[in-house]
Amino acid sequence: MTADTTSTLEDYLDPECDPETRVASLLLALSLDEKLSLCAGQGFWKTKSVERLGIKPFRLTDGPRGIGWHSSGKRCTAFPSGIAQAASWDPELLEQFGEALGQEARAVGGGTVLGPAINIARTPLNGRTFEYLSEDPVLNSELVVPIVKGIQRQGVAACVKHFAVNNQETDRMRVDARVCERALQEIYLPAFRAAVEEGDAWSIMAAYNAVNGVAACENKDLLVTRLREQWGFRGFVVSDWFAVRRTTSSAACVEGGLSLEMPGRGSKYRYKNLKESYTQDQFTEQDIDDVLRGLLMAMVLVGHLDPERVRGKRNTPDHQALACTMAESGMTLLKNEGDLLPLDPGRCRKIAALGPRLKKRNCLPLWGGSAGVWPPHEITPWMGLQNENQGRFEWVSNPKDADVVLLFVGLSHRPGLDSEVKDKSSLSLPAKQEKLITDTLKTNPNTVIVLLNGSPIAMPWVNDVPAILECWYPGMEGGTAIARTLFGDNNPSGKLPVTFPKTLQDSPAHVSARTFPGDGQTVHYDEELFVGYRHFDKYDIEPLFPFGHGLSYSKFAYDNLVLSQESMSSDEELTISLTVTNVSDVAGAEVVQLYVASSQVSEDRPVQALKGFRKVWLEAGATQMVTITVPASSLHIFDPDLNQWMIQNGEHTARLGSSSRDIRLQKTFTILEADASLEKAV
Repeated sequence: MTADTTSTLEDYLDPECDPETRVASLLLALSLDEKLSLCAGQGFWKTKSVERLGIKPFRLTDGPRGIGWHSSGKRCTAFPSGIAQAASWDPELLEQFGEALGQEARAVGGGTVLGPAINIARTPLNGRTFEYLSEDPVLNSELVVPIVKGIQRQGVAACVKHFAVNNQETDRMRVDARVCERALQEIYLPAFRAAVEEGDAWSIMAAYNAVNGVAACENKDLLVTRLREQWGFRGFVVSDWFAVRRTTSSAACVEGGLSLEMPGRGSKYRYKNLKESYTQDQFTEQDIDDVLRGLLMAMVLVGHLDPERVRGKRNTPDHQALACTMAESGMTLLKNEGDLLPLDPGRCRKIAALGPRLKKRNCLPLWGGSAGVWPPHEITPWMGLQNENQGRFEWVSNPKDADVVLLFVGLSHRPGLDSEVKDKSSLSLPAKQEKLITDTLKTNPNTVIVLLNGSPIAMPWVNDVPAILECWYPGMEGGTAIARTLFGDNNPSGKLPVTFPKTLQDSPAHVSARTFPGDGQTVHYDEELFVGYRHFDKYDIEPLFPFGHGLSYSKFAYDNLVLSQESMSSDEELTISLTVTNVSDVAGAEVVQLYVASSQVSEDRPVQALKGFRKVWLEAGATQMVTITVPASSLHIFDPDLNQWMIQNGEHTARLGSSSRDIRLQKTFTILEADASLEKAV
């Protein structure tokens, strides 16, 4: 693409001009040296300025759960972590979160939020599982788009990360992810594609790792062919911090489509290196225009070049209330025998609250890595219990004196647990916590396990405890949300966005060192499509808790499943409706999940796949019709032999349920015979 020569040098200053014209004007106005200087940052969190043209430094801020103190110098609202956000299965709520995040970024002068983080949860050992959303591409896609839209509605670019196939921290700077085209198309790229095509994301972060032998920051197949040419991306690609060090040359990064190297003066994009490469005719000024255009476009779209950019607000009461609502919506009740929860002062008056996570904070600077947020305050679980008790319960210190024990255990954001840089070594809780659980159960079997963690853990005691509440890392208002859930003021409605395996060996990425952590810094994605619940379904492995699982204090009945048609062509859509009734005396929310199975599935295809969901709130005794629309195109599969998408002709089954293993209703439909090949960009 070449600059619009009809633009004038002054057009970039005119807010009334369309963005394309303003960018074309800027490319005309900038000298070659100025263009080269903009390709690398200045310091850790901003780009260089061009004083001659009045272009100020453009600030980038972490991150996916709130604006990090390390990138802004400000204490901002700490929202729940990414996996907790996904556990809500609530796109509307996450759009509100995106809006709040955009406002807080603007309040600290940020033009870009480095998030959301949407890499697939391939292994439960990944140190950044807490930061990501899900193991499923459809759930990932449905949640990332509203977050992106919410952020960018506030005049801030969302930087979707980490592109692509960034699924472990072990050797993250050097590892080469070898993954087949079909798995790329169906598992690892759909959410990024949705963020661009549906969300119009203005920024993408290139990952540390290589993909099929080529470093992400110079991977033309990813950054140019797919991102720009096929998906229509118009924003800028920024490197993960220091990721460019592993690339081969300045020219390779330019040709590969990298817009901005961060941080500091850069390595391959250091001005001296770029200028030398240019003088050796390794790339042209037009090539620089092509990689720089997206950064200038983002500056225009966020109003960075305009004389007055309205500042946002941070730490508002509304934002903190939203953080609490999000934490409550993500609370996932894994087990509740005998309806022990919510705690009822009529049945249990004396409560013992114990455990190493009871009084611990989870929101501190760089706590967990770049996703760390330092809020102005944090409500710990113990503070929340004290504040929300309101005289209902008596606290006792000895578990043998209690009617019910609340045992707060889990992980933390220390390296080697739920943290950037280092993966976990096992699924187990720390040994001291396992012993505490065992000892407490011997003293008082009426023990509720309250988990604070951001990734699956093993539970050898699962059959010995009556109730388990998964709270994730719930943010600055988390203690309030936890207490309200335990006391029944909040009815849990979270659903697992990842499968919890019984043992690590049950997970698809843990067949051998070849598949994790890698063989000679090459990790082989031999499981291909069988990630998460797809693997457990195919091999009929019973998980500890299945994908989509989550209980409620309410009970819901499904009925009256109706399909809009029994057969459809490949360009039509199917409307699926059913009624959901709250058959309890407690108001609550249910997530209706649609899985589709093909009767003609081959051995190398998943048994079923999530294709849609709806979260509905129902008063006690109320009934609501739920409708989910399924375009036939969403059922297409990628044919590796033809290297293109194919129509799945034949009979399919729509399966509606409360989890991937709790199917309540099902009915078949047919996609009519037609030419199965599709002219769809690969």
